[in-house]
Amino acid sequence: MIVCVCHGVSDRAIVAEVQGGCTSFEALQSATRVATCCGCCEDCARQVMAAAQIVADARSVRQIALNLL
Repeated sequence: MIVCVCHGVSDRAIVAEVQGGCTSFEALQSATRVATCCGCCEDCARQVMAAAQIVADARSVRQIALNLL
């Protein structure tokens, strides 16, 4: 799904940035230019980023738990 029409940023691009280590919205904006033009997509972009961070955190916790076994 396209999140930012102005710059053609998709939800997949946002998820990929989070998976690649992006931890702040400002860093995401710098990397993708999402929400830097008209700003209409900012809420959606933040929601996609937050969801991607939750998934990334859960994967990290799972990996830590597996390493302890």
